[in-house]
Amino acid sequence: MRTAWLRACTALLAVACLNGAAEAKRARKPEPAPPLTAEAINGASFAPGKDAERAKGKAGRPDPLLIKTQVLLDRAHFYPGAIDGRDGDNLRKALSAFAVAQGLPATTKLTPDVWDKLQAAGGSEPAVKDYTITEADAAGPYVEKIPPKMEEQADLDALGYTNPREMLAERFHMQRDLLSALNPDKPLDKAGTAIVVAAVEPMETGKPSGKDLPRDPKVERVEVDKESRDVRAFAADGKLVAYYPASIGSTEKPAPSGTTKVKGIAFNPDYTYNPKYAFKGVKAKEKFTIKPGPNNPVGVVWIDLAIPSYGIHGTPEPEKVGKTESHGCIRLTNWNARDLALHVARGAKVEFKDD
Repeated sequence: MRTAWLRACTALLAVACLNGAAEAKRARKPEPAPPLTAEAINGASFAPGKDAERAKGKAGRPDPLLIKTQVLLDRAHFYPGAIDGRDGDNLRKALSAFAVAQGLPATTKLTPDVWDKLQAAGGSEPAVKDYTITEADAAGPYVEKIPPKMEEQADLDALGYTNPREMLAERFHMQRDLLSALNPDKPLDKAGTAIVVAAVEPMETGKPSGKDLPRDPKVERVEVDKESRDVRAFAADGKLVAYYPASIGSTEKPAPSGTTKVKGIAFNPDYTYNPKYAFKGVKAKEKFTIKPGPNNPVGVVWIDLAIPSYGIHGTPEPEKVGKTESHGCIRLTNWNARDLALHVARGAKVEFKDD
């Protein structure tokens, strides 16, 4: 009798253990990723705990909350690099710079206070919006292919975009993969197509009118931090008005130290290679020039510094900014380089920080 009782208890314990294990497994199972739709992005809101854990952005797909966060940072001029909906160094550093500028403790994560400040600074408009591709968007002109070697790029008549997808992603400060993910099965090369894009100030093209430059807020001092790989723009009163992730210097041509100043600004510049630079992979022994365009080695803007051959400029590869080296200069995304160029005053002080 006692043996039967023990067997029954053992069986009940085994069932309880199995049920407990199953319950624990269900508890550990992550919540399904939210849908990647305009409604999900615009409706995303930060909640400590669950959302903070989910928004780490490591699930293999863009997160609506992080997309909205990046858009709000972009609008506040604390740029997170190409908007991609993922966690990363550029996003963390932009969050920290924004928090400090708002008088909050430095943090690389969203907090209730940072989220509230972001919403106040970024406005109440939706984070993403509809955009209809125009005839001009579809027509281009586009370059069939950008050769990888600089000597071959010199043979092209222009260094334009290669397709509408690349152009639209850059216009709205987005990673190309995110643009495609938000618009599955939509032809990005067909006029009349309605697509979803980040609701940020679209990057302008062409040379701006000089009569309204520099625009407000005017930048009187620029700080280039070689250790943290970023650029900070300050107004005359010392207020931080913009933050940009950057690629700074290389082994071949390290970034300078000390203080210099802005000597001039060129929109849509061409690029002249000097053999004395001795860049890796470039075998030319004589100077050559590459025509203007967003895929030019220095992008759409060159901010000339008073140190010969050094400048702050754009790039044909926005997704790599802050993650790779630059050929000695300070490389920003094209939209960030243009933003700085529109606000910085000639003669503005530029300080290089080594640590």
